Amino acid sequence: MHRVVALIRPPQSTFELACAAEVFGIERPGLPTRYTFTVCTERPGPVATYAGYDMLVTDGLDALDRADTVIVAGWLPTEEPPSSAVVRALRQAHSRGARVVSICSGAFALAHAGLLDGRRATTHWRLADKLAVRFPHIQVDPDVLYVDHGDVATSAGAGAGIDLCMHLVRGDQGAHYAAHIARTMVMPPHREGGQLQYSAPPHPVQIDGTLAPLLEWISGRIGATVTIESMAAHAGLSTRTLARRFADQLGTSPGQWLLAQRIATARDLLESSDLPVDAVARRVGLSSATNLRRRFLNTLGTTPGAYRRAFRTKPR
Repeated sequence: MHRVVALIRPPQSTFELACAAEVFGIERPGLPTRYTFTVCTERPGPVATYAGYDMLVTDGLDALDRADTVIVAGWLPTEEPPSSAVVRALRQAHSRGARVVSICSGAFALAHAGLLDGRRATTHWRLADKLAVRFPHIQVDPDVLYVDHGDVATSAGAGAGIDLCMHLVRGDQGAHYAAHIARTMVMPPHREGGQLQYSAPPHPVQIDGTLAPLLEWISGRIGATVTIESMAAHAGLSTRTLARRFADQLGTSPGQWLLAQRIATARDLLESSDLPVDAVARRVGLSSATNLRRRFLNTLGTTPGAYRRAFRTKPR
């Protein structure tokens, strides 16, 4: 029996904990039970949650001494480092061979314990820059849903905790066992793509006003042939000056900004319309389904078809 112990702290985010509990802590008819699941905290007793109620946790940090997998189910606020006792318990669990896993902001606790030094790791896309700045020895990947090194694993934003837990089950028990769990949870056993497809696309309202008229002009011509030269001509600038303005104000090139708008528009059409992928590609100025697929893979790590399956809504 594989022993999974979730380490929580007040105030605890209940969803991250539920991700782990749903995968590892539920007995399912027709499936052999191969995991036990318990929860521990530094100071046993009532633990406040962000959901407005307290949880009664009776196990302390010594529960980590008996764990085969330790899961840090979020760590908020991220500005508050774990105590020396928590750091020591995480390090000891790892050194004796336990697998140490973080969900979402839990990567900050693993980082404070030094378990991510020199390694690739991920966290929620909104927290990725903060993790990278605070812990420069970590190779932070803001795109992927999870990173698994075998002994240490990290997941992206909260829902990606389920993806990581399902990945761990597949590795422990095989694809058939994991697929059975996925069916009972009414979810795919594996999600395609990375977490950039879930981040909010940029909008011109967030941009310095000096380029706003040009950006509005470009946005109205997403499906047309727009070149760097035509942008510069409309703005009354040389192409070199235009590139410098984009770099100064937007941190990118005119071509990359235009591509990002085309991808954002394609995302909206894939979510809200029944247009074939080839028609979506032409409407956003990317000429063909093949070109759109290549751009989607490079930008979002998934295909237009997979994106539509994940985000399709009723036509507006």
